Amino acid sequence: MAERVETLIIGGGQAGLAMSAHLARLGVPHLVVERHRIAERWRTERWDSLVANGPAWHDRFPEQTFDDIPPDSFPAKDRIVRYFEDFAARIAAPLRCGVEVTALRARDGGGFLAETPQGVIGADTVVCATGPFQKPLIPALVPETAGIMQIHSAAYRNPAQLPDGAVMVVGAGSSGAQIADELNRAGRKVFLSVGPHDRPPRAYRGKDFVWWLGTLGKWDARARTPGTEHVTIAVSGAHGGHTVDFRRLAGQGITLVGRTDGFDAGALSFAGDLAANIAAGDRNYLSVLDEADAYVAAHGLDLPAEPAARDFGPDPDCVSNPLRRLDLAAAGVTSIVWATGYALDYGWMKLDALDASGRPAHANGISTRVEGLYFLGLPWLTRRSSAFIWGAWRDAEDLAAIIAARSGRTRAVAE
Repeated sequence: MAERVETLIIGGGQAGLAMSAHLARLGVPHLVVERHRIAERWRTERWDSLVANGPAWHDRFPEQTFDDIPPDSFPAKDRIVRYFEDFAARIAAPLRCGVEVTALRARDGGGFLAETPQGVIGADTVVCATGPFQKPLIPALVPETAGIMQIHSAAYRNPAQLPDGAVMVVGAGSSGAQIADELNRAGRKVFLSVGPHDRPPRAYRGKDFVWWLGTLGKWDARARTPGTEHVTIAVSGAHGGHTVDFRRLAGQGITLVGRTDGFDAGALSFAGDLAANIAAGDRNYLSVLDEADAYVAAHGLDLPAEPAARDFGPDPDCVSNPLRRLDLAAAGVTSIVWATGYALDYGWMKLDALDASGRPAHANGISTRVEGLYFLGLPWLTRRSSAFIWGAWRDAEDLAAIIAARSGRTRAVAE
Protein backbone atom coordinates (compact mmCIF):
# COMPACT_ATOMS: atom_id res chain seq x y z
CA MET A 1 0.00 0.00 0.00
CA ALA A 2 1.34 3.43 -0.95
CA GLU A 3 2.52 5.86 1.67
CA ARG A 4 0.45 9.05 1.64
CA VAL A 5 1.71 12.61 1.96
CA GLU A 6 0.01 15.91 1.28
CA THR A 7 2.87 17.50 -0.66
CA LEU A 8 5.91 15.72 -2.08
CA ILE A 9 9.04 17.73 -2.93
CA ILE A 10 11.37 15.95 -5.35
CA GLY A 11 14.94 17.21 -4.88
CA GLY A 12 16.91 18.15 -1.77
CA GLY A 13 19.02 21.01 -3.10
CA GLN A 14 18.54 24.73 -2.68
CA ALA A 15 15.09 24.78 -4.28
CA GLY A 16 13.73 21.80 -2.36
CA LEU A 17 14.97 23.09 0.98
CA ALA A 18 13.59 26.56 0.31
CA MET A 19 10.19 25.07 -0.48
CA SER A 20 10.31 22.93 2.67
CA ALA A 21 11.00 25.99 4.82
CA HIS A 22 8.08 27.93 3.39
CA LEU A 23 5.62 25.04 3.50
CA ALA A 24 6.54 24.36 7.12
CA ARG A 25 5.89 28.00 7.99
CA LEU A 26 2.44 27.74 6.43
CA GLY A 27 1.65 24.48 8.20
CA VAL A 28 1.54 22.34 5.05
CA PRO A 29 2.59 18.72 5.72
CA HIS A 30 5.21 17.59 3.23
CA LEU A 31 8.08 15.24 2.49
CA VAL A 32 11.34 15.97 0.65
CA VAL A 33 13.03 13.11 -1.19
CA GLU A 34 16.57 13.37 -2.55
CA ARG A 35 18.10 10.61 -4.67
CA HIS A 36 21.60 11.16 -3.30
CA ARG A 37 22.59 13.63 -0.55
CA ILE A 38 21.79 17.24 0.20
CA ALA A 39 23.37 19.48 -2.47
CA GLU A 40 24.85 16.43 -4.23
CA ARG A 41 25.89 18.29 -7.35
CA TRP A 42 27.98 20.69 -5.28
CA ARG A 43 29.71 17.64 -3.81
CA THR A 44 30.43 15.45 -6.81
CA GLU A 45 29.73 17.36 -10.03
CA ARG A 46 32.00 20.37 -9.55
CA TRP A 47 35.75 20.83 -9.71
CA ASP A 48 37.85 20.81 -6.54
CA SER A 49 38.72 24.51 -6.44
CA LEU A 50 35.25 25.84 -7.27
CA VAL A 51 33.93 28.73 -5.22
CA ALA A 52 30.60 30.53 -5.51
CA ASN A 53 30.38 33.19 -8.19
CA GLY A 54 28.58 35.55 -5.85
CA PRO A 55 29.78 36.87 -2.47
CA ALA A 56 28.65 35.29 0.80
CA TRP A 57 26.42 38.22 1.73
CA HIS A 58 24.40 37.63 -1.44
CA ASP A 59 24.38 33.95 -2.44
CA ARG A 60 22.36 32.64 0.51
CA PHE A 61 18.88 32.33 1.96
CA PRO A 62 17.64 35.47 3.76
CA GLU A 63 17.26 33.49 6.98
CA GLN A 64 20.80 32.12 7.29
CA THR A 65 24.21 33.72 6.78
CA PHE A 66 27.67 32.28 6.23
CA ASP A 67 28.68 33.18 9.77
CA ASP A 68 32.31 32.02 9.66
CA ILE A 69 33.62 33.78 6.55
CA PRO A 70 33.80 37.45 5.50
CA PRO A 71 30.60 38.59 3.76
CA ASP A 72 32.50 39.79 0.69
CA SER A 73 34.34 36.47 0.24
CA PHE A 74 33.29 33.66 -2.08
CA PRO A 75 32.40 30.41 -0.29
CA ALA A 76 34.15 27.22 -1.38
CA LYS A 77 31.94 24.41 -2.60
CA ASP A 78 32.39 22.34 0.59
CA ARG A 79 31.29 25.33 2.66
CA ILE A 80 28.20 25.68 0.49
CA VAL A 81 27.33 22.01 1.07
CA ARG A 82 27.66 22.55 4.83
CA TYR A 83 25.49 25.65 4.56
CA PHE A 84 22.63 23.60 3.12
CA GLU A 85 23.16 20.75 5.60
CA ASP A 86 23.02 23.23 8.46
CA PHE A 87 19.91 24.85 7.04
CA ALA A 88 18.12 21.51 6.63
CA ALA A 89 18.93 20.64 10.24
CA ARG A 90 17.85 24.06 11.53
CA ILE A 91 14.41 23.89 9.92
CA ALA A 92 14.09 20.16 10.72
CA ALA A 93 13.26 19.46 7.09
CA PRO A 94 11.35 16.18 6.63
CA LEU A 95 14.03 14.92 4.29
CA ARG A 96 14.83 11.42 3.07
CA CYS A 97 18.11 11.00 1.22
CA GLY A 98 18.91 8.04 -1.02
CA VAL A 99 15.34 7.97 -2.35
CA GLU A 100 15.12 8.30 -6.12
CA VAL A 101 11.81 8.88 -7.86
CA THR A 102 11.96 6.57 -10.85
CA ALA A 103 8.46 7.39 -12.11
CA LEU A 104 5.81 9.98 -11.33
CA ARG A 105 2.31 9.09 -12.48
CA ALA A 106 -1.22 10.37 -12.10
CA ARG A 107 -3.21 8.72 -9.32
CA ASP A 108 -6.74 7.52 -9.97
CA GLY A 109 -9.08 10.08 -8.46
CA GLY A 110 -6.50 12.86 -8.52
CA GLY A 111 -3.03 13.49 -7.21
CA PHE A 112 0.12 11.54 -7.92
CA LEU A 113 1.99 8.31 -7.34
CA ALA A 114 5.78 8.53 -7.06
CA GLU A 115 7.55 5.23 -7.57
CA THR A 116 10.84 4.72 -5.71
CA PRO A 117 12.99 1.65 -4.94
CA GLN A 118 11.76 1.96 -1.34
CA GLY A 119 8.10 1.93 -2.31
CA VAL A 120 5.33 4.09 -3.73
CA ILE A 121 4.48 7.51 -2.30
CA GLY A 122 1.07 9.00 -2.95
CA ALA A 123 0.78 12.79 -2.93
CA ASP A 124 -1.93 15.35 -3.49
CA THR A 125 0.63 17.90 -4.68
CA VAL A 126 4.13 17.54 -6.15
CA VAL A 127 6.90 20.11 -6.41
CA CYS A 128 9.62 19.17 -8.88
CA ALA A 129 12.79 20.81 -7.53
CA THR A 130 15.40 18.80 -9.43
CA GLY A 131 17.19 21.86 -10.82
CA PRO A 132 18.65 22.69 -14.23
CA PHE A 133 21.89 20.67 -14.07
CA GLN A 134 20.46 17.28 -14.95
CA LYS A 135 22.15 15.87 -18.05
CA PRO A 136 25.63 17.10 -19.06
CA LEU A 137 25.78 17.92 -22.76
CA ILE A 138 28.75 16.85 -24.88
CA PRO A 139 28.29 17.56 -28.60
CA ALA A 140 28.59 14.47 -30.81
CA LEU A 141 31.51 16.05 -32.60
CA VAL A 142 34.78 14.28 -31.77
CA PRO A 143 34.51 10.47 -32.01
CA GLU A 144 35.98 8.22 -29.32
CA THR A 145 38.26 6.77 -31.99
CA ALA A 146 40.09 10.12 -32.11
CA GLY A 147 42.11 8.97 -29.08
CA ILE A 148 41.40 12.14 -27.11
CA MET A 149 40.20 12.10 -23.51
CA GLN A 150 36.86 13.92 -23.43
CA ILE A 151 35.03 14.95 -20.26
CA HIS A 152 32.29 17.38 -19.37
CA SER A 153 33.01 20.16 -16.91
CA ALA A 154 30.73 18.27 -14.48
CA ALA A 155 33.34 15.49 -14.40
CA TYR A 156 36.42 17.74 -14.27
CA ARG A 157 38.12 17.88 -10.86
CA ASN A 158 41.68 19.25 -11.24
CA PRO A 159 44.58 19.43 -13.73
CA ALA A 160 46.16 16.20 -12.46
CA GLN A 161 43.07 14.32 -13.61
CA LEU A 162 43.95 14.95 -17.26
CA PRO A 163 46.73 13.23 -19.21
CA ASP A 164 49.93 15.17 -19.88
CA GLY A 165 49.65 17.53 -22.81
CA ALA A 166 47.67 20.50 -24.03
CA VAL A 167 43.97 20.89 -23.25
CA MET A 168 41.11 22.17 -25.38
CA VAL A 169 38.37 23.82 -23.29
CA VAL A 170 35.13 24.38 -25.15
CA GLY A 171 32.80 26.97 -23.65
CA ALA A 172 33.50 30.43 -22.26
CA GLY A 173 30.92 30.79 -19.53
CA SER A 174 31.91 30.80 -15.88
CA SER A 175 32.90 27.13 -15.86
CA GLY A 176 34.93 27.16 -19.08
CA ALA A 177 36.75 30.39 -18.29
CA GLN A 178 37.66 29.29 -14.75
CA ILE A 179 38.76 25.79 -15.77
CA ALA A 180 40.91 27.17 -18.59
CA ASP A 181 42.50 29.64 -16.17
CA GLU A 182 43.22 26.90 -13.63
CA LEU A 183 44.80 24.65 -16.25
CA ASN A 184 46.93 27.50 -17.54
CA ARG A 185 48.12 28.35 -14.02
CA ALA A 186 49.06 24.67 -13.64
CA GLY A 187 51.42 24.98 -16.59
CA ARG A 188 49.25 23.42 -19.28
CA LYS A 189 48.99 24.73 -22.80
CA VAL A 190 45.35 25.69 -23.13
CA PHE A 191 43.08 26.47 -26.07
CA LEU A 192 39.77 28.10 -25.14
CA SER A 193 36.81 28.13 -27.51
CA VAL A 194 34.87 31.36 -26.94
CA GLY A 195 31.26 31.58 -28.07
CA PRO A 196 28.64 34.27 -27.41
CA HIS A 197 28.73 35.43 -23.79
CA ASP A 198 27.87 38.20 -21.37
CA ARG A 199 30.82 39.57 -19.42
CA PRO A 200 29.76 41.66 -16.43
CA PRO A 201 32.34 43.42 -14.25
CA ARG A 202 33.10 41.54 -11.05
CA ALA A 203 32.77 44.84 -9.22
CA TYR A 204 32.45 48.51 -10.15
CA ARG A 205 32.75 51.69 -8.11
CA GLY A 206 33.19 49.66 -4.93
CA LYS A 207 30.13 47.43 -5.37
CA ASP A 208 29.97 43.81 -6.54
CA PHE A 209 28.12 43.27 -9.80
CA VAL A 210 25.37 41.32 -7.99
CA TRP A 211 24.65 44.51 -6.03
CA TRP A 212 24.44 46.46 -9.26
CA LEU A 213 22.12 43.90 -10.86
CA GLY A 214 19.79 44.30 -7.90
CA THR A 215 20.03 48.08 -7.76
CA LEU A 216 19.41 48.37 -11.50
CA GLY A 217 16.45 45.99 -11.33
CA LYS A 218 18.02 43.35 -13.53
CA TRP A 219 17.50 40.44 -11.14
CA ASP A 220 13.77 40.99 -11.58
CA ALA A 221 13.82 40.86 -15.37
CA ARG A 222 10.93 38.60 -16.38
CA ALA A 223 12.26 37.25 -19.68
CA ARG A 224 15.48 36.99 -21.60
CA THR A 225 16.13 39.40 -24.42
CA PRO A 226 15.07 37.57 -27.60
CA GLY A 227 18.02 35.82 -29.24
CA THR A 228 20.05 35.50 -26.03
CA GLU A 229 18.68 32.14 -24.86
CA HIS A 230 22.05 30.42 -25.32
CA VAL A 231 24.32 33.26 -24.17
CA THR A 232 26.43 32.26 -21.16
CA ILE A 233 27.74 34.52 -18.40
CA ALA A 234 31.46 34.77 -17.77
CA VAL A 235 32.13 35.78 -14.17
CA SER A 236 34.39 34.39 -11.46
CA GLY A 237 34.67 34.27 -7.69
CA ALA A 238 38.03 32.49 -7.92
CA HIS A 239 41.18 34.04 -6.42
CA GLY A 240 39.15 36.50 -4.38
CA GLY A 241 36.84 37.36 -7.26
CA HIS A 242 37.77 39.03 -10.54
CA THR A 243 36.30 40.13 -13.83
CA VAL A 244 36.79 37.55 -16.56
CA ASP A 245 38.96 39.25 -19.15
CA PHE A 246 39.66 37.14 -22.21
CA ARG A 247 42.41 39.48 -23.38
CA ARG A 248 44.15 38.94 -20.04
CA LEU A 249 43.79 35.19 -20.38
CA ALA A 250 45.36 35.38 -23.82
CA GLY A 251 48.18 37.51 -22.42
CA GLN A 252 48.85 34.76 -19.88
CA GLY A 253 49.32 32.18 -22.61
CA ILE A 254 45.84 30.84 -23.40
CA THR A 255 45.06 30.64 -27.10
CA LEU A 256 41.53 31.88 -27.79
CA VAL A 257 39.57 30.45 -30.71
CA GLY A 258 36.05 30.96 -31.96
CA ARG A 259 33.02 28.76 -31.48
CA THR A 260 33.85 25.10 -32.12
CA ASP A 261 31.82 23.94 -35.12
CA GLY A 262 33.41 20.85 -36.64
CA PHE A 263 35.88 17.98 -36.53
CA ASP A 264 37.55 16.22 -39.43
CA ALA A 265 40.75 14.25 -39.98
CA GLY A 266 41.99 14.82 -36.45
CA ALA A 267 41.38 18.56 -36.47
CA LEU A 268 38.81 20.83 -34.84
CA SER A 269 37.43 23.72 -36.85
CA PHE A 270 36.21 27.01 -35.46
CA ALA A 271 33.77 29.66 -36.62
CA GLY A 272 35.17 33.04 -37.59
CA ASP A 273 33.27 34.73 -34.78
CA LEU A 274 35.94 35.16 -32.09
CA ALA A 275 36.44 38.92 -32.49
CA ALA A 276 32.68 39.46 -32.71
CA ASN A 277 32.09 37.42 -29.55
CA ILE A 278 34.77 39.34 -27.65
CA ALA A 279 33.32 42.64 -28.86
CA ALA A 280 29.78 41.63 -27.84
CA GLY A 281 31.07 40.69 -24.38
CA ASP A 282 32.72 44.11 -24.16
CA ARG A 283 29.46 45.83 -25.05
CA ASN A 284 27.67 43.92 -22.32
CA TYR A 285 30.38 44.90 -19.84
CA LEU A 286 30.27 48.57 -20.81
CA SER A 287 26.47 48.65 -20.71
CA VAL A 288 26.56 47.71 -17.02
CA LEU A 289 29.10 50.47 -16.37
CA ASP A 290 26.99 52.99 -18.29
CA GLU A 291 23.83 52.13 -16.36
CA ALA A 292 25.70 52.18 -13.07
CA ASP A 293 27.18 55.62 -13.80
CA ALA A 294 23.77 56.95 -14.78
CA TYR A 295 22.26 55.59 -11.57
CA VAL A 296 25.01 57.14 -9.43
CA ALA A 297 24.47 60.51 -11.11
CA ALA A 298 20.68 60.37 -10.86
CA HIS A 299 20.68 59.41 -7.17
CA GLY A 300 23.71 61.39 -6.03
CA LEU A 301 25.50 58.36 -4.61
CA ASP A 302 28.92 58.81 -3.06
CA LEU A 303 30.66 56.01 -4.94
CA PRO A 304 34.19 56.61 -6.28
CA ALA A 305 34.55 57.01 -10.03
CA GLU A 306 36.49 54.24 -11.76
CA PRO A 307 37.52 55.43 -15.24
CA ALA A 308 40.21 52.74 -15.54
CA ALA A 309 37.46 50.11 -15.64
CA ARG A 310 36.80 51.19 -19.23
CA ASP A 311 40.34 50.60 -20.40
CA PHE A 312 40.78 47.55 -22.62
CA GLY A 313 44.14 46.32 -23.73
CA PRO A 314 44.84 45.70 -27.41
CA ASP A 315 43.43 42.61 -29.00
CA PRO A 316 45.93 39.74 -28.75
CA ASP A 317 47.19 38.12 -31.93
CA CYS A 318 44.93 35.09 -31.44
CA VAL A 319 41.95 37.45 -31.75
CA SER A 320 43.33 39.55 -34.61
CA ASN A 321 44.51 36.48 -36.52
CA PRO A 322 42.32 33.68 -35.20
CA LEU A 323 42.89 30.00 -35.77
CA ARG A 324 40.16 28.42 -37.87
CA ARG A 325 41.53 24.89 -37.68
CA LEU A 326 43.55 23.04 -35.04
CA ASP A 327 45.24 19.70 -35.68
CA LEU A 328 44.96 18.20 -32.19
CA ALA A 329 47.90 15.83 -32.47
CA ALA A 330 50.20 18.48 -33.95
CA ALA A 331 49.20 20.90 -31.17
CA GLY A 332 49.81 18.26 -28.50
CA VAL A 333 46.17 18.30 -27.36
CA THR A 334 45.43 15.14 -25.40
CA SER A 335 42.14 16.10 -23.73
CA ILE A 336 39.01 18.15 -24.26
CA VAL A 337 36.92 19.65 -21.46
CA TRP A 338 33.41 20.37 -22.69
CA ALA A 339 31.95 23.26 -20.66
CA THR A 340 28.87 23.13 -22.84
CA GLY A 341 26.02 23.15 -20.37
CA TYR A 342 23.23 20.77 -19.48
CA ALA A 343 19.93 19.44 -20.75
CA LEU A 344 16.85 18.81 -18.68
CA ASP A 345 15.90 15.18 -18.11
CA TYR A 346 12.33 14.39 -17.13
CA GLY A 347 12.26 10.85 -18.45
CA TRP A 348 10.88 9.71 -15.09
CA MET A 349 7.88 12.02 -15.32
CA LYS A 350 5.06 9.94 -16.80
CA LEU A 351 2.70 12.89 -17.09
CA ASP A 352 1.65 15.19 -19.92
CA ALA A 353 3.53 18.05 -18.27
CA LEU A 354 6.18 18.95 -20.85
CA ASP A 355 6.12 21.01 -24.01
CA ALA A 356 7.34 19.88 -27.44
CA SER A 357 10.96 20.66 -26.51
CA GLY A 358 10.82 18.54 -23.36
CA ARG A 359 10.71 21.51 -21.00
CA PRO A 360 8.09 21.99 -18.28
CA ALA A 361 4.96 23.71 -19.53
CA HIS A 362 4.33 26.17 -16.73
CA ALA A 363 3.40 29.71 -15.79
CA ASN A 364 5.62 31.03 -12.98
CA GLY A 365 6.30 27.48 -11.82
CA ILE A 366 2.67 26.33 -11.92
CA SER A 367 2.10 23.51 -14.42
CA THR A 368 -0.28 24.60 -17.15
CA ARG A 369 -1.14 21.00 -18.00
CA VAL A 370 -1.29 19.04 -14.74
CA GLU A 371 -3.29 20.21 -11.74
CA GLY A 372 -1.28 20.13 -8.50
CA LEU A 373 2.17 19.98 -10.16
CA TYR A 374 4.76 22.73 -9.61
CA PHE A 375 8.31 23.39 -10.76
CA LEU A 376 11.01 25.23 -8.84
CA GLY A 377 14.69 26.13 -9.25
CA LEU A 378 14.80 26.43 -13.04
CA PRO A 379 16.47 29.35 -14.84
CA TRP A 380 14.02 32.15 -15.59
CA LEU A 381 11.19 30.33 -13.83
CA THR A 382 9.72 33.69 -12.89
CA ARG A 383 12.65 36.11 -13.28
CA ARG A 384 16.38 36.28 -13.89
CA SER A 385 17.22 35.38 -10.29
CA SER A 386 15.18 32.16 -10.21
CA ALA A 387 18.07 29.69 -10.53
CA PHE A 388 20.15 31.35 -7.80
CA ILE A 389 19.97 30.47 -4.11
CA TRP A 390 18.10 33.56 -2.99
CA GLY A 391 16.02 33.60 -6.17
CA ALA A 392 14.80 30.06 -5.52
CA TRP A 393 13.83 31.24 -2.02
CA ARG A 394 11.60 33.99 -3.44
CA ASP A 395 9.96 31.66 -5.96
CA ALA A 396 9.42 29.03 -3.27
CA GLU A 397 7.69 31.58 -1.07
CA ASP A 398 5.25 32.46 -3.83
CA LEU A 399 4.52 28.85 -4.77
CA ALA A 400 4.20 27.74 -1.15
CA ALA A 401 1.45 30.33 -0.63
CA ILE A 402 -0.39 28.97 -3.65
CA ILE A 403 0.00 25.37 -2.45
CA ALA A 404 -1.22 26.31 1.03
CA ALA A 405 -4.25 28.10 -0.38
CA ARG A 406 -5.01 25.08 -2.56
CA SER A 407 -4.97 22.84 0.50
CA GLY A 408 -7.17 25.26 2.46
CA ARG A 409 -4.52 25.87 5.12
CA THR A 410 -3.72 29.55 4.66
CA ARG A 411 -6.57 30.81 6.82
CA ALA A 412 -5.98 28.24 9.58
CA VAL A 413 -2.32 29.23 9.88
CA ALA A 414 -3.18 32.92 9.89
CA GLU A 415 -5.55 32.37 12.80
